[in-house]
Amino acid sequence: MKQITEQTILNEVIRERSTDSHKGDYGRLLLIGGTYPYGGAIIMAALAAVHSGAGLVTGATDRENIPALHSHLPEAMAFDVKDKDRLEERIARADVVLVGSGLAENDLGLKVLENVLERVNEQQVLILDGGAISLFSKAALPFSQAQTIFTPHQKEWERLSGLPLSEQSDTANQEAVNRFAHGTIVVQKKHGTTLYQSGAADCYQLAVGGPYQATGGMGDTLAGMIAGFAGQFSKTSLLKRVLAATYLHSAIADQLSQKAYVVLPTDISKEIPKWMKEYSGTPYYNK
Repeated sequence: MKQITEQTILNEVIRERSTDSHKGDYGRLLLIGGTYPYGGAIIMAALAAVHSGAGLVTGATDRENIPALHSHLPEAMAFDVKDKDRLEERIARADVVLVGSGLAENDLGLKVLENVLERVNEQQVLILDGGAISLFSKAALPFSQAQTIFTPHQKEWERLSGLPLSEQSDTANQEAVNRFAHGTIVVQKKHGTTLYQSGAADCYQLAVGGPYQATGGMGDTLAGMIAGFAGQFSKTSLLKRVLAATYLHSAIADQLSQKAYVVLPTDISKEIPKWMKEYSGTPYYNK
């Protein structure tokens, strides 16, 4: 196991933007979720994705949730998740598809997930979070052709891997991940969040983060950050992009916890652009 303790991963992944670039160069993201009663989850994921620098972010959510999403984030586009034709069009155009943040485990959620799995291709990145992980596990759905990332907490990982909490050692976890499609990445969220990749020799564990992150929406924010990094830093490996986003998420929380008993996910999102500016090689402020 390798400890992720150094901020060098941020310097390696985050790059200063070219002067002749445009929003299309920084990732077309489709975020699917926020179905009743979990509307806030997709909003927090979208906030994190936009603040992480994603070029174009579109949310597919309950129609009733769209005004709330736009009130928090006018930079994002949104449409009714039940609009199957538009959903399929947006899946085809996306570089990154994040599904599951606030996705209810019902017939609609299952149909949406099946549609996504069927339509994404090997050139796209697919992130399965929250409800999508549970649905994927319960329905025993097949892997897609896309480069896949799972972001489970320990109980979700239990359902996905078949490993009880008491048996979730690094060795057992890696063996379970190795049974997934080659290259699949798993971000197991816990104290000392650990990242695994199918076929890899090593796993990676965070040395930052703490109980001040134990609040609703923290995982949605992480998923949005991973989506944002995956969509724009294509010159580095997908694993390094995921490592950088995961590290930055907890590093920001660490700093905020010095003055706060609990760290809110939306407060992490507000800080992301400042930290990214610092590690792009053009300092913004002295942390």
